[in-house]
Amino acid sequence: MNVKNVNLETVCGVTSVLPMNDKIEIAFAGKSNVGKSSLINTLMNRKSYARTSAQPGKTQTINFYNINDELYFVDLPGYGYAKIAIAVKEKWGKLIERYLKSSEKLKIIFLLIDIRHDPSVNDQNMYEWITYNGYHPIIIATKLDKINRSQISKQIKQIRDGLKTEPGTKIIPFSALTKQGKEEILECIDEVMEMQEEKITLNEEIAEVHEEISEENKKISEEYKEITEVREELLKANEEEFTKPIEQIDKPIE
Repeated sequence: MNVKNVNLETVCGVTSVLPMNDKIEIAFAGKSNVGKSSLINTLMNRKSYARTSAQPGKTQTINFYNINDELYFVDLPGYGYAKIAIAVKEKWGKLIERYLKSSEKLKIIFLLIDIRHDPSVNDQNMYEWITYNGYHPIIIATKLDKINRSQISKQIKQIRDGLKTEPGTKIIPFSALTKQGKEEILECIDEVMEMQEEKITLNEEIAEVHEEISEENKKISEEYKEITEVREELLKANEEEFTKPIEQIDKPIE
């Protein structure tokens, strides 16, 4: 996927009505300061379109970025920042839950985990929450440039074990600095878009078949109507023939 056009189309707070988009949605979830905005900026080929902040917990909205007028990147509020009031955390949680349960176009959730550390309790809860809602998240292990290459396999295993991931769950190491992992993430998005296009094509073909069947049924109905009319005419004619008055009766022979 080659990102050419980006537009921050919708921003939703805790009291906002979530948009009913007509394009597929790709969501990004992760704890505060895990590098979510940096990942989104990298995928969008922008330096700072998605705002990054030195102050964790600043993102308090769900942001919908229109990409090439083909799909949406959905930036979910970061979680797990200790200095945010519990009441505010609960509101964010309900906002995210409302989105996960109501979106009809959400196709992928990327869950970001800092590759340097074992998944936190909040990470575990978010993973369980996502899977409970019927999604199979792809894990993005961020800040890859912060560890040695020899540590990668060990850290990925710790993430997999810490989250108790489902068999086959994909984990992609990513660095916003070196851009490693970017192409693999974009390939995941491309696969979803191709599947969506195939689904649209299939639905169009099914609609055409239904239309052909409908036309055929219409023809059969018209033919049946004609046959019925002919049959009724024959029955009527036959009935008239048998109900004619007898105008001549054979007289007996004298």
